[in-house]
Amino acid sequence: MTAELRSSRHRQTLILTISEPATRNTLSMQVFDAGIEALNVAESDPEVRCVVLTGDGGHFCAGGDLRRLSANRNGSGPDAGLAAQAASVDRFHAWIEFLHTFSKPVIAAVEGACAGGGFSLALACDQIVAARDARFNMAYAKVGLSPDGGGSWQLLQRLPRGQALRILWEAPTLSADELAALGLVHTLADSGDALHTALALADRLARLPEGSVAAIKELANRAPHASLREQLARERDLFIENLSGPDAGEGLQAFFDKRAPRFGGTPRD
Repeated sequence: MTAELRSSRHRQTLILTISEPATRNTLSMQVFDAGIEALNVAESDPEVRCVVLTGDGGHFCAGGDLRRLSANRNGSGPDAGLAAQAASVDRFHAWIEFLHTFSKPVIAAVEGACAGGGFSLALACDQIVAARDARFNMAYAKVGLSPDGGGSWQLLQRLPRGQALRILWEAPTLSADELAALGLVHTLADSGDALHTALALADRLARLPEGSVAAIKELANRAPHASLREQLARERDLFIENLSGPDAGEGLQAFFDKRAPRFGGTPRD
């Protein structure tokens, strides 16, 4: 069978679930296409304030389907071959880029196995909530491959070069606690509780002003590559844009009134 991407809603959060438990939710072109479509719709839906990405059956995602990779390497089977594999990787990368530029928060809720392309996918999210018994592995080199899904970029952005190369070359299996110590996992949860914890985080983020959240994500994306002058200019533009909007008016008035603000008409804690 081929993995699918199921969608559901929890309050103002869109939940996307990679589902093919028999293979620990290996990735597929169908998942990539559905992920891109779901983000396209969510981007313009004011009722969606956050996205949570998770996996079915107690695992996040085991990465690529090695049987399909082998078929494409050997050119066996319908629609198989290296060109077909390149097209699949391109589609995966289009989804990864969309997750990065998507204006709303994306949270990975990780249980069980998170390996290869699944690890890259989790790293592409804005926050990772992981069960303490989740296990992470950049498994590519162990089967003679190199990373896709932006895993090498993410690790080299966040870790010292030698540390990143160790994870990519030797592919050690890392616990959620180890990744939390490296700053790659942001919230730890009890086993079986990653999705619930991620949804609680999404609820908190949904209570924040939408313009502020989007602006902060944009600034965070730009900061590693921009000069100080470029970053200051963009900070100025976004600051003025948000100051002129209704949420700043409500937030400032609430401060003067000594009450909780009602962004979008809802009191915020």
